[in-house]
Amino acid sequence: MLIVEELHMLLLRPDGRIESSVSVNRLYGEVAAVLTDLALRGRIRLTADRHPVVEIASTEPTGHPVLDSTLERIVHMRGKRLQSLIVRPKLDPLDVVVESLVVQGVLIRGERGFFGWGSARTPESDPAPELVLRARLAEVIAGTRAATRADLSLLSILQNLGAAHAILREECAGRSAKGLKARIEELVAGSADAPGTAVGDAVAAALNTAMAAAMMAAMTPAVVAATVS
Repeated sequence: MLIVEELHMLLLRPDGRIESSVSVNRLYGEVAAVLTDLALRGRIRLTADRHPVVEIASTEPTGHPVLDSTLERIVHMRGKRLQSLIVRPKLDPLDVVVESLVVQGVLIRGERGFFGWGSARTPESDPAPELVLRARLAEVIAGTRAATRADLSLLSILQNLGAAHAILREECAGRSAKGLKARIEELVAGSADAPGTAVGDAVAAALNTAMAAAMMAAMTPAVVAATVS
């Protein structure tokens, strides 16, 4: 399963809605995840600049609809900074990720909100994949299982979204939010020589910057209003 598909499962509530802790910033996390998937499959590469630029390494289809649809869109954005791509709604993989998980039998399409408004809910039809995923991450956090690149990417993305503790409350073995953050940082630092680390680090840094910019944009009106008053 793709990193972006696993991330989406973690971000869903039992009723098929996105967890409130990431409802605003889901876009950033899922774009970051799908770009990581593409990089790890050799379709894009990141320059070594302070602010990495995304280059197209190959346009050969991967055979996976989620990745191929994103690759098709990103070809026209080659040469853009990674940070700018993470916040682009045009790269949002939500619809194709949901469709892929529905086809796999993981999710089922539910009803919309009151009077048919809002987006359709997509609750789990098969909880097993998420249960296996959460058990895997719990073992990684506990140190009883070696972390894969997918594990590290998921933990890093959740932490940079500011949602790791809220999403993994049951898997962090009683750690506080600060304690879980420290454990994730320890895991990521311990993988410095592993394949894909440069990609993971670059994506994490860009996601962190994008989150900071989004928070500043949200806070600016209130700061201005307070200053004027």
